[in-house]
Amino acid sequence: QVQLVESGGGLVQAGGSLRLSCAASGSISRINAMGWHRQAPGKQRELVAAVTSGGSTNYADSVKGRFTISRSNAKNTVYLQMNSLNPEDTAVYYCAAKELYRGWVNWGQGTQVTVSS
Repeated sequence: QVQLVESGGGLVQAGGSLRLSCAASGSISRINAMGWHRQAPGKQRELVAAVTSGGSTNYADSVKGRFTISRSNAKNTVYLQMNSLNPEDTAVYYCAAKELYRGWVNWGQGTQVTVSS
């Protein structure tokens, strides 16, 4: 089992920045990718950004050029740097870890990001 602990959410004005962190522990050898998903009120959860164990990244079109995902293998931590935030980015952000053949089965508790206009 993998445990994920997130930090870094909060309230920011439009145009501002936040950095989210997610520390993984437990059966981390099972993880082949980590990512950030978000869920806004009344909307489905969506993948925002992901990074594989090999370092490949992918982003939702809505955040390309504004968000950057990175990871520290030494610290078993993944980060999401969010710049140029706008109110549409307001959501609960969840860290997730993907396992081979099982998909996104490990989830953090979520952290609220609120962007005011």
